[in-house]
Amino acid sequence: MHKRLRKFNTRDTYPEQNLDNDLCQAVVARGRTVFVRGQVGQDLDTSFNVGIGDPAAQADQAMRNVEQLLREAGAGLDHVCKVTIYLTDPRFREPVYRAIGRWLKGVHPVSTGIVVAGLARPEWLVEVDVIAVIPDDAVVGDDAVKPGDPVKPDA
Repeated sequence: MHKRLRKFNTRDTYPEQNLDNDLCQAVVARGRTVFVRGQVGQDLDTSFNVGIGDPAAQADQAMRNVEQLLREAGAGLDHVCKVTIYLTDPRFREPVYRAIGRWLKGVHPVSTGIVVAGLARPEWLVEVDVIAVIPDDAVVGDDAVKPGDPVKPDA
């Protein structure tokens, strides 16, 4: 499995904020790399926009998409090494990070957060992209799912 250096939780790093994300400072990974395109609050199958005006709901949908795409690639959330979170307003940080933290509890990826002037559509408030690495010793094949298969339920 991957070596995750200097693990920490954001509740200790940012005690003034209501966060609980398991992160680390660096990941040493070896295996097959999966790059997931930036995901937003839009259903992958229907293109329906989820959570208009609600950054936490959009983050949940983005992570639902990330998990589905990783599964289709034969990977899982536990293979995530790097997360980049784009926000259109710094006030969205806590609700978005809480939502993403629920999906990545115990994973300890490295993470970068960026505040941007806007995303591709004005109704999108958050975008999440990830890099995952499937370890060389992981069994891949039957674990891959097809589009439309159920993914992790809401936390």
